[in-house]
Amino acid sequence: MNADPIPFQTVLDALLDEKKAFPRRYLREFSDIRPLELKTVLDIWPRVTISRKQTLLEQLKTLAGADTLVSFDDFARALLTDPDSIVRTHAIRLLHESEDLKLVPTYLDMLKDDSDPGVRREAANVLNLFVHLGELEEIPENVYHQVEDALLATANGEGDVRVRRTALESLGYSSRPEVITLVESAFHRADPHWQKSALHAMGRSADDRWTEDVLDSLVNDDDRIRRAAVEAAGELAIRSARPILLKMLAEEEEPDVTSAVIWSLSQIGGEDVRTYLENLLDQTEDDEQIEFLEDALDNLAFTEDLDRFDLLAFDPEDNPFEQEDKG
Repeated sequence: MNADPIPFQTVLDALLDEKKAFPRRYLREFSDIRPLELKTVLDIWPRVTISRKQTLLEQLKTLAGADTLVSFDDFARALLTDPDSIVRTHAIRLLHESEDLKLVPTYLDMLKDDSDPGVRREAANVLNLFVHLGELEEIPENVYHQVEDALLATANGEGDVRVRRTALESLGYSSRPEVITLVESAFHRADPHWQKSALHAMGRSADDRWTEDVLDSLVNDDDRIRRAAVEAAGELAIRSARPILLKMLAEEEEPDVTSAVIWSLSQIGGEDVRTYLENLLDQTEDDEQIEFLEDALDNLAFTEDLDRFDLLAFDPEDNPFEQEDKG
């Protein structure tokens, strides 16, 4: 039996009541919010403290990540022009998986003109989705090129360096020749932050030209570069990285890098990977680590299924040796 509906005024009152934590059960009231309810939220929004707003938006983001049935797009869209940069940043994050092309002009304006570098960086980051869709030919070509051009201008510009690096990372999906040059230039800089961003772009490229650079970076002394290389190795499914990654499981001292190694191995698959991950699962007692390893094993099963599909899809008529035998 369904619970009684919550009067929206009760939600608004709770949002304004700074003495009490905002009830988590009210979060779903912001999903697929109706126009009238949205208007009432926006009417009282200036009276809500920035810390309260930030907490609410963070909780909505967490819920959206855990429950695919909720959507806070309409609420987030209304906050993209909020006067507070923290709210604008969180609004973009709530829209991170939205493929609505109507958002693109707003993101491009924010990337170019927003007064806050954090917002510009978030705009650069969210645009990676549209670069990816453009490369897959799932959005109009003119929109794709607008996004590419804006990100290229940002990456090559003289603005905030963090925004420029994020623009480079988002361009990783692009096959434009200029992007290859940008990634190479960033990778060979002495600055580890640029090297890390270059590796992120490499991981998104689906281009095996970067294999040696990624493999070399797996043994870099800098934790940030090493982790980025591990992630790129997984995204590119570099099979020759597997022995290095398996060795890192036993020797790596940085927990974040170790977690990246586990996930990358689940993306690469192959001999011994399942045994290693199952052994790790048997040895851990930490609930979060158990959940992470179980997710990695599920992802490994998906990778193994893809590998089996590729083998089954092999056409003997494409085998030149077999054709020679028939001759």
